[in-house]
Amino acid sequence: MNKVVIIAEAGVNHNGDIRTAKLLIDAAVNAGVDYVKFQTFKADSLVSKSAKKAKYQSININDGDDSQYEMLKKLELSHEDHLELISYCNEKKISFFSTAFDVEGVNYLNDLGLTFFKIPSGEITNYPYLRAVALCGKPVIMSTGMCSEKDIENALDVLLKYGLTKELISILHCNTEYPTPMQDVNLKAMLSIKEKFQTQIGYSDHTLGIEVPIAAVALGAKIIEKHFTLDRNLLGPDHIASLEPDELKEMVATIRNIELAIGGDGQKEASESEKKNIAVARKSIHINKNLQKGQILTENDLISLRPGDGISPMQWENIIGKKLIRDKIEFDKLSFLDIQ
Repeated sequence: MNKVVIIAEAGVNHNGDIRTAKLLIDAAVNAGVDYVKFQTFKADSLVSKSAKKAKYQSININDGDDSQYEMLKKLELSHEDHLELISYCNEKKISFFSTAFDVEGVNYLNDLGLTFFKIPSGEITNYPYLRAVALCGKPVIMSTGMCSEKDIENALDVLLKYGLTKELISILHCNTEYPTPMQDVNLKAMLSIKEKFQTQIGYSDHTLGIEVPIAAVALGAKIIEKHFTLDRNLLGPDHIASLEPDELKEMVATIRNIELAIGGDGQKEASESEKKNIAVARKSIHINKNLQKGQILTENDLISLRPGDGISPMQWENIIGKKLIRDKIEFDKLSFLDIQ
C-alpha cells in the first residue's frame, strides 16, 4: 500500500519568528506528518509595493495596513533561517520542505537540495517559473486553486515541454479562499483531474476542520496538504484557516486509519477477524418440538436458531421430507447424522 504523503503547511504562520518556526516543526513531528513546509520568498521579487492584501488577509490581520508588500516583508525567511530550520528538521527527523514563488527561489531551493517542488496556485500561470521548476528535473506537486481545466492543461504542457514526465507530476485540487466555504470545495473535481490528466492526485485544503482532507483520502488522494498553526487566534494571513496542533495530530491519525480501511484487495469475503463470529451470529436448523425416531420432517417441525454451527437454513428445502433416525427434543440442533 502506498502511504498518503501528508504535508503540514507551516507557511508563514511563524510570523517571522524563527523560534515560532521551530515550535511549528515540533508540532508537526508530534502529529506524525511526513513533511513540514515553509515558504521561500523575498517581498521585493514577489509583489509590487502598490499591491493590496487579499480580502481574507486584511480581515485576518486587521492591522489597518492594506499593503501586501509590508505584510510579506515581515514574513520573509533569510538564508540563515533556512539553514537553521533545515538543521532543526534533521535533528527532529522530519523532512523540511518549502515553496518558492519566483525563479530565483526555485533555484535557491534546488541548491539547498530539496528533492521535489511545490507549485503554488498563484504561480500556475507563471511561464518562467514553471520552466524553472521543470528544468530542475525533480518530482513536482502542483496546486490548482482558482484554476480551470485549461489553466491546468497549459501549466502541464510547460512542465512536459521542459523535460518532466507525468509520472513525476502530482496535481492537487485546491480552493484558495481562506477559509474555503464547504459549498465551494467541489471535491469531485479532484477525480475529474485524475481522469483528464492521468497523473497522481491530491488535495490542498483550506477549509476549517479535518473532514474534507479525510474525505479526499477516501476518494483516492495520495497527497494531503494542510495549514497548521500554534494558535488560530494569532494575527497573520493564514492562522484562521489553519489547524491547531491537536487537530493536526487527529487528522493524521484519521488519515492513517482511512488508509487501512480502503487498503484491502476489493474481494468481498469474510475477514480473518470476523470468521470467529460466523457461528455466533448466524443460525442453523433446530427442532421446533419433541419428535420421535421415524418422524418425517415438515416445515412446522423446524426453526432457525443460533448458533450457526449446524445445518445452514439455506438447506431448508432439502431437509423437509427427510426421516429422523433418532429421537429429538425441542430446540435440539439438527445434524445430518439425525436424518436419512
